[in-house]
Amino acid sequence: MACVRSPLDWSSGLPRELLEIIAKKLPSGHDAASFRSVCSPWRAALPFARFAPLLMLPFDPTPTSPSPPEEKTVSFYSLVEEKTVSLPLPELHGKVVVGASRGWLALVDEAAAVSLLNPFTGSRVALPPADQRVAAASSRSVEMVGVGNDGGGRWVLRCSSGDVSPVTLDKMREVFFSEIVLSTTPGSYGCAAMAVLADSSEVAFCRVGDTAWTLIETNVECCVSAIVHCHGSFLAIGCLGEVSIINIAGDNDATPSPARPVSSLPEPAQMCHRSYLEVNGELHLVGVAIRAFHGEWPFGHHAVVYKCDLAAGETPVWSMVTDAGDMAMFMSKNFNSGFGGASVSKIKSNCIYLSEPTYGSDHSPELVDISTGMSEKIACPTMKGSEALCWIRPNLWT
Repeated sequence: MACVRSPLDWSSGLPRELLEIIAKKLPSGHDAASFRSVCSPWRAALPFARFAPLLMLPFDPTPTSPSPPEEKTVSFYSLVEEKTVSLPLPELHGKVVVGASRGWLALVDEAAAVSLLNPFTGSRVALPPADQRVAAASSRSVEMVGVGNDGGGRWVLRCSSGDVSPVTLDKMREVFFSEIVLSTTPGSYGCAAMAVLADSSEVAFCRVGDTAWTLIETNVECCVSAIVHCHGSFLAIGCLGEVSIINIAGDNDATPSPARPVSSLPEPAQMCHRSYLEVNGELHLVGVAIRAFHGEWPFGHHAVVYKCDLAAGETPVWSMVTDAGDMAMFMSKNFNSGFGGASVSKIKSNCIYLSEPTYGSDHSPELVDISTGMSEKIACPTMKGSEALCWIRPNLWT
């Protein structure tokens, strides 16, 4: 009797090294999705961190825009494909973007209702709305007026003169949430969100499914300017560079631990326009170093990168990064937190991708070489005098 051989599993039989070489040459997110769907070895050869980010271009979010909601589109510029793609996103109608994290957008409307949107899959998740406690923590004279039996009403600012002005969509980030950062994708167990509040040393925390935000005092000297998630904790970073660690690990229903300020962590001198991100478990600082010569104008400036391992002993320090290896860093002027990832086809390694130059009125994105500090503009469609919203790394599965 002839022996019947089972067919070879060619997909898992390819060497890992060959799979990784192929994965680096994939030209688009759609190709990456198809590649990852073959089997687990192929998925492992192309981790989520390798997906090329897109630059989200400005759009008109106002409810009075002449285009009906169903025709609303938002454009994204692809560095890899060197072209602009437009997606129909009526969900952004009447909302302002207050964060881009884990491939999701955080959105707030004029009623201060908060939601998360994956612009590439259409998935949506609701977060608790802002309430009077959140408004009060933002050091603003904000109150809800006109609340009826149906619960409706509107937020207004009450000035010291007694004058009242409505909190319109363009003021929501100035009054409530400056930026919202996620611990993981909303579909994952224990997904948590932390928000930078306007002009406040407190932050707002919630988990997906909560009905209200929890306020946490960070004990920073002035106000919180950025939040980074790193190894099960949120890092609240003050406008003067001080860092407080808020541990959220543990039971999904547990309250976060009280903030623990990091002592003796002086920030590098002569820095401005700071942004922060986590890379390989270490906190990174991307800033602009000022070079002034006897009061000359214009002054010189260049982008620099520092890193700090907060788990390295009792006195962590910042150390300058001149070689980030195969990593690229993406920073958005609109937000103070960014992200890093291994470079892919047409994404240069050891570089910083800025959504636009730190100074000047030119809104073209900029590429900075970390080792030399030299920068160059990135060819991108004209944005009609408006700054790009943010970089976002596509998440095509959740």
